[in-house]
Amino acid sequence: MDEKAPPGRLPERERPWVMRTYAGHSSATASNALFRRNLAKGQTGLSVAFDLPTQTGYDPDHELAAGEVGRVGVPVAHLGDMRALFEGIPLAEMNTSMTINAPAMWLLALYGTVGAEQGAELARCAGTTQNDIIKEYLSRGTYIFPPAASLRLTADVIAYTLREMPRWNPVNICSYHLQEAGATPVQEVGFALATAVAVLDAVRDAGQVPAERMGDVVARISFFVNSGVRFVEEIAKMRAFGALWDEITRERYGVTDPKQRRFRYGVQVNSLGLTEAQPENNIQRIVLEMLGVTLSRDARARAVQLPAWNEALGLPRPWDQQWSLRMQQVLAYESDLLEYPDLFAGSHVMTALVDGIVTGARAELDKVLEMGGVVAAVETGYLKSALVGSLAERRRRLEVGTDVVVGVNRFTETEPSPLTAAGAEAIEQVDPAVEAAAVASVREWRSGRDGAAVDAALDRLRADAATTANLMPATLACVRAEVTTGEWAGALRQVLGEYRAPTGLAGATTGVGGGSGLAAVRERVAITARELGSGRLRLLVGKPGLDGHSNGAEQIAVRARDAGFEVIYQGIRLTAGQIVAAAVEEDVDLVGLSVLSGSHLDAVPAVLDGLRAAGRGDLPVVVGGIIPPGDAETLRAAGVARVFTPKDFALTDIIDDLVTVVRSANGL
Repeated sequence: MDEKAPPGRLPERERPWVMRTYAGHSSATASNALFRRNLAKGQTGLSVAFDLPTQTGYDPDHELAAGEVGRVGVPVAHLGDMRALFEGIPLAEMNTSMTINAPAMWLLALYGTVGAEQGAELARCAGTTQNDIIKEYLSRGTYIFPPAASLRLTADVIAYTLREMPRWNPVNICSYHLQEAGATPVQEVGFALATAVAVLDAVRDAGQVPAERMGDVVARISFFVNSGVRFVEEIAKMRAFGALWDEITRERYGVTDPKQRRFRYGVQVNSLGLTEAQPENNIQRIVLEMLGVTLSRDARARAVQLPAWNEALGLPRPWDQQWSLRMQQVLAYESDLLEYPDLFAGSHVMTALVDGIVTGARAELDKVLEMGGVVAAVETGYLKSALVGSLAERRRRLEVGTDVVVGVNRFTETEPSPLTAAGAEAIEQVDPAVEAAAVASVREWRSGRDGAAVDAALDRLRADAATTANLMPATLACVRAEVTTGEWAGALRQVLGEYRAPTGLAGATTGVGGGSGLAAVRERVAITARELGSGRLRLLVGKPGLDGHSNGAEQIAVRARDAGFEVIYQGIRLTAGQIVAAAVEEDVDLVGLSVLSGSHLDAVPAVLDGLRAAGRGDLPVVVGGIIPPGDAETLRAAGVARVFTPKDFALTDIIDDLVTVVRSANGL
């Protein structure tokens, strides 16, 4: 560092945070090649995206996996896939983050086994399993088991890693997805800390960890947060997070070592805030959001992964991910950010912002604890309803123009973008043959095993699940017996049961959006219902396949209900057959399908075919999701009445168009 540098600089320039890109698709072999390329470009950690069948505990040949294999991440169905995923990557030297929740125990067992096969000492392996199941009930939807059973699995993983993998972060408490689901900064902090309390209470009460080691447990709890474009507010949010975490771990759990109480977090900046319209604007959004978690030294992220500019269009290409990595590298290595102490110490503005978030978040946390904790708040629907209501209010501000999104609701005039001139070539394309190859692979894997060893391992897993035993030893035995992901999860489903989370619609505030146009749409709905001779128009909102991102579907459902529709919404993860059966049984006037995972070309035709087979080919179907223009044309040619994408942000206009679809389908 320059000896003549002005006073106030740090004695030595700080080391940068861990730099990651969230990556994985198609197959373990293809993802391995992508990982190697990213590491060669200067990425300092891996962040593994698993596909939806893996995340929800299904093998590639399961009915619900159809169309989903390898689309939003890499399929890992067994030990052989995990070996291929990390071929030639020394796990003892790597810091690996795995975005996996319900089957986190299973994927950690696979990862640890591959590490041991490479000769790595488990005690040296560093990384993170996300393993926060609570937010899955509220946002992402990749849960399997009921909340209490899921917390038991999390506690088992924590106890295991404390003994065997002390450098591993066994859980990553996620506020990221809460913000995507509508949370205000106060709700994001309060609800995430309520989850952290539930996890720590579960560990303490399970009796697997001595009381004197709770400080070691706290020291390995990490957080995964979202950073939005209001970056000053985001800085305050992170400082508030740190202050409250220090308070909770000191007062509730008696942790006396300040280092163990340190708030440790990684970040992905706001992917759902990226826009399909004028996608080049996403570059500056990503940079500003990165600043929100890096500018404040006292609340700086320990790891950062940035989305790519074109994620609102589809799957990013390697070049797009490289661009996002270079943003981090320019900030860390070209700027002087890492040469100074905290830039906001003593700021009256920042102190006031932080104090406001701390006060509000503490009140939210206390409210959840008074309800009996976060599990009760999930099961009663309180948390989901609060998020649906907050997101509805956020959408209202967008629609009336209080909140400005450049290129979407203001400054919409634009020149053609050279970035998207290539059309479909502007995003990564997943070869349809990937799914067939994965199906063949898992069947070949099953045929080459010792069937008796598989049965014995699964019997042990079921037996242990029926007790309070730690399930990690039985899970490791399943890995060694070459059990598959679907078999492991299926055995636990038999004992622990499955769960369907509340949709949050019943408790969501109505009538908060739509502006003056909603009254006119409500009148059109009423007139159309009278002309059809029905009491009310009936809309079925369906989520086919394994896509659990339900925020958009829920907002459509709320606004349609406000406009006078009777809405039937049964939640996420439905087969085409279930959606068709509901449409026929409920005698609906319109079916709306929401698909954000890229499986629309498989999921939507399956519903259309099912309706025709059921004698309801006349029933209009509309689709919403991240759907490229070429795919939209294909869906319309197949019989879809309308295709809505993220650029269609005005919910009342969408509902008005739905009325037009119903009228047209009925010759009105």
